[in-house]
Amino acid sequence: NTNQNGVYMECFIEECARAAGKDSLEFRRALMSKHPKHIAVLNAAAEKGDWGKPLPAGRHRGIAQFMGYGSYSAAVAEVSVNGQEVTVHRMVLALNCGHAVNPATIAAQVEGSVAYGFDSLQSQMTVDNGRMVELNFHSYPIARLAQLPKIETVIVPTYDFWGGVGEPTICVTAPAVLNAIYAATGKPVRTLPLRNHGLTLV
Repeated sequence: NTNQNGVYMECFIEECARAAGKDSLEFRRALMSKHPKHIAVLNAAAEKGDWGKPLPAGRHRGIAQFMGYGSYSAAVAEVSVNGQEVTVHRMVLALNCGHAVNPATIAAQVEGSVAYGFDSLQSQMTVDNGRMVELNFHSYPIARLAQLPKIETVIVPTYDFWGGVGEPTICVTAPAVLNAIYAATGKPVRTLPLRNHGLTLV
């Protein structure tokens, strides 16, 4: 699954960056030096997301980038962790879907993708006696408006291909948040949902 691979890869890359003693953004830039479309969305998200600039006390940033569903995406998440409560204050997402026909529609799709990207952080599908337990939205909650942060979209079109919109930024939402949690707590989150680690998304 592309969305799952985004989490696995970008959280592992984050651990590599920290093991190497490198800044998360600079570590990814070095790896992607020969991949200009990856670099472009990474830089766009970092610039709009104020990467490297001071944050209010208790807030931390995480970053992620990925290529999936035919498009290139990156995200910066701004998160605070207060005991067991995780609050995502702001997300900046950059997308290169090639041709950008309707920027307002693209932004709406990106905003919706954050809600679905939050799903993996707080919900899970379980099987009991060969049947799914969660059958619809009454038993599989998606993020409510009150849980969603300020979401900013940066479109970085190169007008040389037709890529997906909506799905690609799901790939970077969860890992950006998880990498911010890692920055806040000093501990990587390697399995989901967060409640299995005593954390709750509020």
